[in-house]
Amino acid sequence: MKLRYTTAGESHGPQLTAIASGVPAGLSISADDLNRDLARRQLGHGRGGRMKIEKDTGEITAGVRHGLTLGSPVSITIKNADWKNWRTIMSVEKDDGAGTRKLLVPRPGHADLVGVQKYGMDDIRSVLERASARETAARVAVGAIARRILGELDIAVVSHVVQIGKVRAGKRRLSISDFMAVDKSAVRCLDVKATKEMVAAINAARKAGESLGGVFEVIAYGLPPGLGSYMSGPERLGGRIAAALMSIPAIKGAELGDGFALAAIPGSKAHDEIFLDPEKGYYRKTNHSGGLEGGMTTGEPVVARACMKPIPTLTKPLDSVNMKTGKSAPALKERSDVCAVPAAAVVGEAMLAIELARALMEKFGSDCMADLKESYLVYLRRLRGSWVQP
Repeated sequence: MKLRYTTAGESHGPQLTAIASGVPAGLSISADDLNRDLARRQLGHGRGGRMKIEKDTGEITAGVRHGLTLGSPVSITIKNADWKNWRTIMSVEKDDGAGTRKLLVPRPGHADLVGVQKYGMDDIRSVLERASARETAARVAVGAIARRILGELDIAVVSHVVQIGKVRAGKRRLSISDFMAVDKSAVRCLDVKATKEMVAAINAARKAGESLGGVFEVIAYGLPPGLGSYMSGPERLGGRIAAALMSIPAIKGAELGDGFALAAIPGSKAHDEIFLDPEKGYYRKTNHSGGLEGGMTTGEPVVARACMKPIPTLTKPLDSVNMKTGKSAPALKERSDVCAVPAAAVVGEAMLAIELARALMEKFGSDCMADLKESYLVYLRRLRGSWVQP
């Protein structure tokens, strides 16, 4: 069975729910594992008032007994603390009109207008509640499970912010140890000078009634070569990772390794030469490919970046149209962040972890964690035998 997940819940409904199926039996997991990442998703200078209300915690309600997964679907709930203020507006029961006002002016850049057109609705609220990035909290909870699977094989997934607005962090090749204190940065950036400039840019945007986007990078360390496949398009791991990152709300671009920069350099500079060391085996001194060749991991760190557009909910709204009157009107104002790139990076970790865990389980099995680990070790021994000379 493949690792799959689904989420349910609205931004201001009672709760978010995530159900992950295909999780191997015998995986050690606790609510603390989920809550650690859920708390990290709420970090970052530029977040809005919602973060002062919600203190996201996940409750495992099925699929785990005495701290170990059972092999059955794992169910997780995340309560919405703000639900108490939205009981009438978000009531499941039929609306009697009391205290409910329809939202009729769609926001440019959101799902509002296309959503009501597609589903035949007459109230934007019915669209924006589900289209909200609040849904990603449930994905982060699933990502924490995937992270535990990877952790059993000494694979780590990390992230950092490399750009907010026009401010870019300096480039350097990173190791896992560089990320020890990344969450202590106000914007989850590893460049101290750029961090100060990013914070200043966010403050200026807030004062101007604007929002800012940016770029984050996610990296996976400790991967073996050979995850994914070149056999068919849907099996190519690079495509799966890019699609996973692009599924995050407000993400408008994704790249692997040096990505679009490779288009501007000759082939002799674009590819990673191969070397052999008797102890560590085949390796590359560079990683332009981002740890992927032919849709498969090379054994080098997998590096991916995603571009997040500025959040379209603005305190100085853009022009729109009232769907009832057909007349011009300022777009709807909802409570929102000025910049959510640091939070999106944590969501990006979750999406990368899920795709890598899927690829691992496809190759090494998914029924039982002990069997998966044993298969993985056998594979590593085979690879070592391919470069160790008798």
